[in-house]
Amino acid sequence: MATTRSAHTVWEGNLLEGNGVVTFDSSGAISEQPVTWAARTQEPGGKTSPEELIAAAHASCFSMAFSHALAQAGTPPTKLVTSADVTFQPGEGITGIHLTVEGTVPDLENDAFVAAAEDAKVNCPVSQALKAVPITLSAKLA
Repeated sequence: MATTRSAHTVWEGNLLEGNGVVTFDSSGAISEQPVTWAARTQEPGGKTSPEELIAAAHASCFSMAFSHALAQAGTPPTKLVTSADVTFQPGEGITGIHLTVEGTVPDLENDAFVAAAEDAKVNCPVSQALKAVPITLSAKLA
């Protein structure tokens, strides 16, 4: 069964001096978050950015896909800690994403862990949606 999740942004003013508020409509799990161009291209200053939202989506999706793949292979993880770093270059756009994962997986060798992580990187739905952007990965067992 397909699902749809929704969010919306209200933006006021021009790009450089304006500001917006992102609302997470589907879940309401995250309070409204402010966004500005300055937060996107300089220090966040307590505001989010599209890149931070993409990083959160990618880290969580990858963790789910990786956990599922490991369990399907008979080596379910005890814990996976994933971070995603999304690089934005003004004038160019998003130029790269780097995933870092460290896991606790009983009875699994590091080489098998890294290979499974590479497969999850390629096949998680967010990676698939972002495949126009170079995605790199660092993976190791804890």
